[in-house]
This record gives sequence, structure tokens and C-alpha cells, in this order.
Amino acid sequence: MFAILKRMRTRTRPARRRFGLAVLRARAVRARPRKNGCFIAITGSSAKSTTTALLAHVLRRQGKVRTQLFRNSLLNVAKAVLATRSDDAYAVLELGVARRGDMGPLSDVTRPDISIVTLVGIEHYSSFRSREAVALEKGRLVEATRPDGFVLLNADDAQVMGMAERSPARVVTFGREKDADYRVTHVEQHFPGMLTVDVAWRGGTRRLKAKFVGEHFWLSVVAAFAVATERGMSAEAIEEAIADFEPLHGRCAVMTSEGGPVFVVDTAKAPWETIELPMRTVGSMDAPRKRIVFGQMSDYAGNPNSKYRAAYAAARAVADQVIFVGDNAHKHRASEDDVSQGRIIEAVNAREVYEHLRATAVEGEVVLLKSSQNLHLERVALAFQTEVRCWAERCGIEQGCIRCGLYAHPYEEHRAILKKRERARRFRRLVPCMADRDADD
Repeated sequence: MFAILKRMRTRTRPARRRFGLAVLRARAVRARPRKNGCFIAITGSSAKSTTTALLAHVLRRQGKVRTQLFRNSLLNVAKAVLATRSDDAYAVLELGVARRGDMGPLSDVTRPDISIVTLVGIEHYSSFRSREAVALEKGRLVEATRPDGFVLLNADDAQVMGMAERSPARVVTFGREKDADYRVTHVEQHFPGMLTVDVAWRGGTRRLKAKFVGEHFWLSVVAAFAVATERGMSAEAIEEAIADFEPLHGRCAVMTSEGGPVFVVDTAKAPWETIELPMRTVGSMDAPRKRIVFGQMSDYAGNPNSKYRAAYAAARAVADQVIFVGDNAHKHRASEDDVSQGRIIEAVNAREVYEHLRATAVEGEVVLLKSSQNLHLERVALAFQTEVRCWAERCGIEQGCIRCGLYAHPYEEHRAILKKRERARRFRRLVPCMADRDADD
């Protein structure tokens, strides 16, 4: 009997999940009009998470901020809306889409006062197939923006600017284009110095400095500056907040090691269209040696072989050595000279990369770790700082190892640790309920 019930539970799990999500969505839609804070929703093919985190950091100078970051599906966004309290001045939410039709429910749940669209690329190619399809889907957020709010659009992206006519609200633009409301006039970085961005707007000009590694982060810096300015913050306060923001792990974050390499860890995602950006950053750095570890690519159309060959060519142009790792390590098509001289190394997994780097490390050299998240190459940098005991090749966890926090334990122990944590979480939720009942008695 128990076996039959277990099979029935397994078979009905997808339907129960869909029903639970529908209920959660309905609750969030009903609750949203009763929320007093300013709701800000950010979407785009890249730069969503960094823009969300930076903007939330800046706006905390004005009041309490509720943030939804990384896990940007309907389930987590709806939970964030429901969790928003009356004393939250802002709710800053990251919205992501994986297939056609995803943005409609997200927009219904958030009904943003302010919407931000960073850029449009070939995101989730198997679902969208074209930039136009991605823009059509993400533009639904612009359509859902409240008329008394505003939308912030990237003036450098034609697909994003095409959304302006779909907005019922005021349109504010930012970018390098000369007609942008917040115009970027200069971007510069010399590692280990800070990223410098000069921006001009109707209030004057401002030089903003941030701890980001990579000139492409100007987009998040200027987007955050524009929204905070439109919300009445002084330029001085915004500048100060941007300067003390710590970049997110896995997005060109710097990790140092004593007597060893300086790692630039860019392992959150690896869409084809932006694959060269961190490589250019490494190319501009001054270091005794530069190496690039390249893993799995994501979000691309066409033959993967040509993409990996192009990625190797870009890495080879700026690095002294390139290490290809994972199932696609053989696709670089390097020349015989590069192979014989050790300019290209093939590795099976992250542990093999670590062992190679540990054996050949030079103090002060720069090592870029670039891959989509599934390989968890961030463990290579972590292992230079602390003991890493989880070297599973495919753990299935969709968050980085630093957020997961289980890298110090063998993968075989993870399930038991997670179960123990879940029991503790449920107990903590139960204790206040028991205390309330005792007080009522």
C-alpha cells in the first residue's frame, strides 16, 4: 500500500506544483495593490543581477529595500511580492524568462512603478530563436509599468528602444548615445584601480567610481544612478553608495590567493554574445602572466564547434595560456605549435584545472575563470583560499558554490546536510507558533 501511495504521489507531483504556483500567483496579484512601496522590476538578457543588487544597495540610503535576486522565476518573485512589508520603501526585483509567455505572469504579479530593460540578446535560444522574439517577450514588462511611473531603457540597444512605444509611462533613457537622458561620456579602468564612468544628464555631469572589474559594468552603474536620481537622491549620495558596493560573486569578481594567482571569477553564465567581454578585461590588465580557463558556453545558435574555436581565438589573443575544460575541451582546434608549446591545455574537470594551476602558479598572475554555472569553476579559486572537498562534475545545483556553501564537504554528504538544515528551518518556524499558542493559553 505504501509503495502504491508513493507512486501516486510521484505521478501527481507536477500537477500539484502547477496548482500551487497558480495559487501563489493569484495571492500575489491580489496582494500587490495593497503594497505601499515603490516596486522596481529589472529584466534583460545580461546585467540583470548586478543592476538589481547595485540599485538596491544605493536605494537603501533612502529606506528599507526588499530584494529578489538570482532566482528570478515566477515562484520566487511572487514570494518576494507577498513578503514585502508596509515599512519597505522599495521592492527591487529581478525578472527572468526562459520561454515564451513567462513575462506576462511576472508582470501581473509585480505591476512595477519603475521598469528597467538592460539589453536584448539571444537568451534561451531554443525557446526564442531571435532577438525580436526576446524583445517581444521582455517588452511585456514595459507594457505593465504603472502610468504614473517610468521605464528606463538602454539607448544603445535598438531592440530595447523599440519598447518605448509600448510604455504607458514616461520613458527615460541611458547609454552612450548622444540623445540619451543619462549619457555616458567616458569609461575607463586600469586594474587594480576602480571602474570610472562619466555621466552627463540634465543636472550636470558626474564621475562615478565602482569596484567592478570590466568596462562593460558601466551599464549597471549608470542604470542605478539614473533611477536613484529620478527618485530624488542627491548625486553625492549616489556616488558614495556606488563606490562602496561589493561586486557579486561569479560576475567578474576578484579572488586573491596568498603568493599565488589573482582570479577573475566569471562563472555565473556564459552566453555567446558577451563571451569576449571578460577576456578583453584580462587583456587590459598588467600582470606577469595571464591565463584563461574556459568551460561551458550557453545561449548560442548554430554549430558549437565554430563558437568554441572563436572563443579560443579570442582567449589566445590576450592570454599566455588557455585551458579548455569539460566536455567541449577538444573543440578549440588550436594549431600544432600552440599545442606543442603549451599555449593550450585540455582538462577534464575543475579539479584537474586546480591541480594544474597549483603546480604551475606564478605569484601575481591573472587567471580568468569563464564558464556557465554547471561546471562550478569557482571552486578552482576557492581551493587556493581554503580546503575544497566537493569536486563533483555535475552536482545539479543551480547556484554558485559560494552561495551553496557546501564546498567544504564531500558531495556524498550534501543530501544529509541539506535535510538537516531543512529540519532546523522548520523547527525555527514552529517555535514562534508554539510560543504564540502558549501566550494565548
